[in-house]
Amino acid sequence: MLVRDVMTPDPVTVRVDSPVREAAGLLRKYHIGGLPVMEGERVAGIVTETDIISLLDTGDLSSDLWLPSPLEVIEVPVREFINWEKTKRALADISDMEVRRVMSSPVFTIDEESDLTDAASLMLRERIARLPVLRDGRLVGIVTRADIVRGIGAPVEEEEA
Repeated sequence: MLVRDVMTPDPVTVRVDSPVREAAGLLRKYHIGGLPVMEGERVAGIVTETDIISLLDTGDLSSDLWLPSPLEVIEVPVREFINWEKTKRALADISDMEVRRVMSSPVFTIDEESDLTDAASLMLRERIARLPVLRDGRLVGIVTRADIVRGIGAPVEEEEA
């Protein structure tokens, strides 16, 4: 079985100069975990949910707040408010950041004529969950681990039918 048999054709993409909020919106809208990042017609990288979540590092959470015993009841809410304010600042800072600053690059790709086992081997070796699929160097699809599992299971389903 070939990659082209199980890939998702014409994948959703984002440009390298797009803001991170646009990439996050596309991931949410299409219920996907990652998307190719394009620079013109070239696949420049890939951006994933993990890449975006990693931007939310707000530093050390405030643990230095101490209030006297009679006020301990409000210590936790105050501490959580301070931590939420740090998180809100981090969110504001990253929403306008360009995708190029967070994407994984260089990106691993695979040709649509490659065998499915080659795609699976590459994903396992590189510990990645998706591969942009190319035809003559141009993006034509994306293949994920789930696509490979469906492809492997397809012959069994067909035999049962």
